Amino acid sequence: MDFLYWALIIAAFAIAFAGLIYPIIPSVVFVVGGFLLYGLFYGFDQFGYTFWIIEGIFVAVLFAADYVTNLIGIKKVGGSKAAIWGSTIGLLVGPFAIPIAGILIGPFIGAVIAELIVHKKDLKTSVKVGIGSLIGFISGVFAKSVIQLIMIGYFLFVVL
Repeated sequence: MDFLYWALIIAAFAIAFAGLIYPIIPSVVFVVGGFLLYGLFYGFDQFGYTFWIIEGIFVAVLFAADYVTNLIGIKKVGGSKAAIWGSTIGLLVGPFAIPIAGILIGPFIGAVIAELIVHKKDLKTSVKVGIGSLIGFISGVFAKSVIQLIMIGYFLFVVL
């Protein structure tokens, strides 16, 4: 049974990492779900207050990293709130509209269209904002993957 239990826990963590690429998958839910699965299978005795406080802080940092990296990427090149919204919408729609490549093209196109339509910026400036959005997204994926690895590493440190 241990093999099955650990397979489910590892599967939850793997789905969390897939969520970094496909934002429709709530990564943080699957990371915490892995912790809860462990608790259900083996007991919550090893998880003290310190564990939950530290992991809770990392959950907050995960949410902040997603927003902040996109914001910095767009603001650094002169983008607006409309570009942030366009990028977010593109991030959610892109993978479905254009499988695989849509994850990168979606935020870019969303930010460009938002700048063109909402703020009537020229194409060159809008493309620059789109590139900033793309850089912000890639930075966010990197930051969140590091944070998730730390969360899972700490979990393994506590339970093993």
